[in-house]
Amino acid sequence: MRTRRVFAHVGLTAGALIMLYPLLWMITASFRPNTEIFKDAGLVPEHPTLGNYALGWHSTGVNFGVYIANSLIICTAVVIGNVLTCSLTAYAFARLKFIGRKTLFALMLATIMLPGHVTLIAQYSIFRNLNWIDTFWPMIVPSFLATDAFFVFLMVQFIRSIPVELDDAARIDGCGAWGIYRRIILPLLTPALVTTAIFSFIWTWNNFFSQLIYLSTRTKLTVPVALRGFLDSTGSSEWGALFAMSVVTLVPVVVVFVVFQRRILAGMAHTGLK
Repeated sequence: MRTRRVFAHVGLTAGALIMLYPLLWMITASFRPNTEIFKDAGLVPEHPTLGNYALGWHSTGVNFGVYIANSLIICTAVVIGNVLTCSLTAYAFARLKFIGRKTLFALMLATIMLPGHVTLIAQYSIFRNLNWIDTFWPMIVPSFLATDAFFVFLMVQFIRSIPVELDDAARIDGCGAWGIYRRIILPLLTPALVTTAIFSFIWTWNNFFSQLIYLSTRTKLTVPVALRGFLDSTGSSEWGALFAMSVVTLVPVVVVFVVFQRRILAGMAHTGLK
């Protein structure tokens, strides 16, 4: 039994190192001059330098902190929108009785299987008519309309695990639907809310396609689009600066995930209870 555990731990450690190797290589590459980055696959720089970080912070013509600030603004707004509207929508589907509830819920789940590229042209036309192109609104406003069916489904499953008797007791005390949501459901929904907030932050932070489509002014670009600016089709790409800024942009995501990982697992565990 002990031997089996030793082999299991060795295997898991080896697998973890294999999975982490690309990340570790990127971090060490950020400390190498351009001429040494692709020289070998080792993890120890021959001539370590911090110049890539200084170069990457200023080489695009705009302080890289501007891109980080833009991404934080969009991510914060999206997190707030998803947490508020998805929780309200989930409460309606899980607790309120209205005509067509099951049909609407099934249609909402069907949208999970619909690729975002299918609706891209229609959405772009709408945002263009609203004069929202080259603004943050196309990335922010949909989150306030509960458009992410995954988070709604996550919260519906969580709410269904909450005893209905709590709602009945609240009604006896004079609470209406809004009072039950605010005083009973919302506090108990914290694990799912945290899960929604973290995934919303990570997915929005890494969202390259939508931000590339809707943003064009350099000072309005976000981190994923700004990182693309380090690559040059002529072959004069600043790889060292690219890897350095990639490391910088990983920090917020890693910190958020490490701090809230227990909440994420708790929220995901409740997804399939009912």
